Amino acid sequence: MARALTFDAKDPQLFQLLRRVQPLKKLTDKEIFKLQSILKKVEYEAGETLFSEGDFGTCAYVVADGELSLERWGHTIKRFGAGALFGEIALVDDRPRTGTVRAAKKTVLYCMEGRDLEDDERLAPGIGRKIYQGFSRQLASYMREGADLFCEMDVLIIQDGGCAPGYNPVTAFVTEYLENMGRRVFIAAEGFKSVVANRTEDYRCLIHDLERFSHMDHISGVESSRPLRDRRGADFRSERFPEFKEAANQERAVKAILERKVKVLVGIGGNGTLAGIKALADRLPPEVLIYFVPVTIDSDVYGTHSIGEFTGVEVGAEKIRCYMADARTHKRCYIIEMMGADGGYHALHSCLGAGADLAVLPNSNLDLKKIAAALARRTEAVIVVAEGYKAKERKAAGYKGNAAEFFRDELVAAGPQAPMRLICEPFSRDVRGASPNNMDIMLSLRMARKIGEMVENKESRRMPAVLAEREYSIPLSEIRTDNSVESSLATLGSRLV
Repeated sequence: MARALTFDAKDPQLFQLLRRVQPLKKLTDKEIFKLQSILKKVEYEAGETLFSEGDFGTCAYVVADGELSLERWGHTIKRFGAGALFGEIALVDDRPRTGTVRAAKKTVLYCMEGRDLEDDERLAPGIGRKIYQGFSRQLASYMREGADLFCEMDVLIIQDGGCAPGYNPVTAFVTEYLENMGRRVFIAAEGFKSVVANRTEDYRCLIHDLERFSHMDHISGVESSRPLRDRRGADFRSERFPEFKEAANQERAVKAILERKVKVLVGIGGNGTLAGIKALADRLPPEVLIYFVPVTIDSDVYGTHSIGEFTGVEVGAEKIRCYMADARTHKRCYIIEMMGADGGYHALHSCLGAGADLAVLPNSNLDLKKIAAALARRTEAVIVVAEGYKAKERKAAGYKGNAAEFFRDELVAAGPQAPMRLICEPFSRDVRGASPNNMDIMLSLRMARKIGEMVENKESRRMPAVLAEREYSIPLSEIRTDNSVESSLATLGSRLV
């Protein structure tokens, strides 16, 4: 809790402190003395919180003594020492606090309450207006700096496609490695969609180094990359952008990239992102270095592990185990749709890890009569069906259900009705938002390091690849996305017949 302190409103040391605050430079000495009369002096012990991210603020602060930390997403990204002003943005545009401020050590502050600054009877006419003008000039300078900052974007990262565990960590690691090489890293706020729109507000500047960030965090669009290391999901992507298949939009993106003098382009995502990056690679000059980082739960990129696949299998297997326990308890057969549009990696490996009864893959050719007969003798079962199972047949027939429901209908038509209830469960998308496990974090680190090596060596239009202890790269032109599972492994996915 803040403790109010008494002080001499005419203290010359306070006057000298306020004289150093940039937004107050236009005030006369007499006006500074007037301002001193309405201030409040408060003290915080080390560890105490002044305000939290999302709070609405009514006060700007000047640090008299001590130190405070500005935190976002649980990370310290800036420190305020004696003479620093903070909190003014909330007074100018009524925005919620953009971070959490905590006392790093015992700290003494002077508080300027917004209502006091706006009270002409307390402060004298015009002084509050001059102070707000000083705040506004500072905010305007931030905006001008931001516009200039985004004119030339050395490295541009584009995330796109369906979310998977690891988007944010690999973005953080790529930023760290390239920044340590002296590069400046930017990211499209909403994937290809932002690059096509190409407004300044469509981009962000990512900074890993805390000291450098502390000098630039006032600029709109500048963000610390450190919190991304632990963030679920993908903070800088759109919900797919099919319009990017159009040649006109690809040409707009090329124009934007060249106008902003991008030297290194890094795409992060799955099949759709790869297609978009390839299209840009065909149109951009060779001096623009281009890379693709595979992040896909279904591991459908041939020749490498994909970021997200390890977490996906871990979470998928645990979900299946839960269904297996319920099936055993209530004597049911669960038919679960899981990810796997082409190869079926996620569905198969989740099934094998959990010990479920059957994995039905996109290319499975099963004896449905034998399976139906086996189920008729069981009291419980769990079957995992990849989302791509007989996708063409379902589309041709106009089937409206999911892959699990289609397989259930096939079973019912093929043989005797099972004595237990057949319950279909659609694909659960919560796996996309899972926290990346250590394997995917390590894979993110290794691929980011490989990106750094390729940039340094000017090896362009390639994808970092990792298999076991081997790290290498694959040309964009040779990347295959039909990563079918091995037939010998697929046979392990049947315990019914």
